[in-house]
Amino acid sequence: MSSSAASGVSRGWAVHRSLTLLRVFLFASGAILFAGAIILGSVLSATLRWQALDDTQASLTQYVDGVLRPQLVRGDQIHVSPHLPLQIKAQLRRQPDLVTVKVWRPDGVLVWTNRAPERIGQRFPLDGNLGKTIGENRAHASMSKLGSGEDAVEHAAVGGGHIFEVYAPLRSTDGTHAIGAYEIYAKPQHLESFMASRKHVIWYTVLAVFVALFAALALLVRHASSTLRRQSTTLQSRSRELMDSYRRLEQSSLEAIESLNATVDAKDPYTAGHSARVQRIALAVAEELGIARERLDAVRFGGLFHDIGKIAVPDRILTKSGSLDDEEYDVVKRHPADGAEIVSHFSRLHEAVPLIRHHHERWDGKGYPDRLSGPEIPSEACVVGLADAWDAMTTDRPYRPALTIEEAAAEVRRCRGTQFAPDVVDAFFAAFRRQPSVFEPDEPFEIAATA
Repeated sequence: MSSSAASGVSRGWAVHRSLTLLRVFLFASGAILFAGAIILGSVLSATLRWQALDDTQASLTQYVDGVLRPQLVRGDQIHVSPHLPLQIKAQLRRQPDLVTVKVWRPDGVLVWTNRAPERIGQRFPLDGNLGKTIGENRAHASMSKLGSGEDAVEHAAVGGGHIFEVYAPLRSTDGTHAIGAYEIYAKPQHLESFMASRKHVIWYTVLAVFVALFAALALLVRHASSTLRRQSTTLQSRSRELMDSYRRLEQSSLEAIESLNATVDAKDPYTAGHSARVQRIALAVAEELGIARERLDAVRFGGLFHDIGKIAVPDRILTKSGSLDDEEYDVVKRHPADGAEIVSHFSRLHEAVPLIRHHHERWDGKGYPDRLSGPEIPSEACVVGLADAWDAMTTDRPYRPALTIEEAAAEVRRCRGTQFAPDVVDAFFAAFRRQPSVFEPDEPFEIAATA
């Protein structure tokens, strides 16, 4: 496959992965947004509750302090007052949520209360929030259940259950310390109704905002996915077109190089059909040798184009009837490297390049062009080299007539382990016995079963 075609396919897979990642991103974002909505809603609800309790506590404390402080405090001293004017209780009843108001001294004496006044003047333990309020000079407010002891009357008045409790310091004139404390019990219904309605508003708003964000994100992802799908479809179409163009180009290239190879064969009438015969013999030996099927293409093209480098060898040398001198032989010895260079420019033929370059190497290291020896030589190149030598021996050449099959077979055996790879020679004769017609020259003659 060409780099452009491979790039197109790669981009198609990249688009597919991008679509998958977009879907994962959308679901992950939805989960994050949902978690964010829950967290934000919870935080805002908690803040609302705290703020509502704080505001209600401040409002009740301010109201109660305005009514009772002038009656109970002289200087910075709180006086026990069991009998306050009736209008005091009437003023307190104007705040409909108030249930009970107690005023305490720091020593635990109940100074005044609007409910069960017989408790006034009694001492009770200052525990819980009441003790903290006086000790810390800081108000405390909470929704809680009524206890026992001094709360028994309030428990009976509201019928049990929970109530809004406020503990607020009754501060000195300079505000530096608490000279007593207010304990205020109020009905929680209005406060709870207010908080519930506001919580609903908060949750509806938060969910609406996050749903809108998720919807916007989903639209963006959908648009991006649609764009990527269109790009993917376009890329696939272009990749197919590119692959078709590449196949046509590859076919044209093969036809061109086959024409070039035919030109080489035509330069010497003695070698006409030589390349096709070498290919045929090499494939038979390669299959006998057990070369992997995916490597047979390399043998097929290596056998067919092994001599294509001779296009650069002058005709006078190729057709010379006598022996070549050293300079002429050096020119001929360049053809494997020249052929490998020519073929290397065709991507379909890349795997055949080592076969073409090394088909004239010898097992003993005395071959050319790189003087490789033994296992250094690719097995497929050894196969092509033996097929080339066999066809050269069994066909007429300008410098000698063809050898008989028996003579050529004897020469191959003699050169086993020196010129030719031993295992390739063994596979050669096994293939010869199996399909003798493959090893005949184009002009057949009788073959003796000597192999």
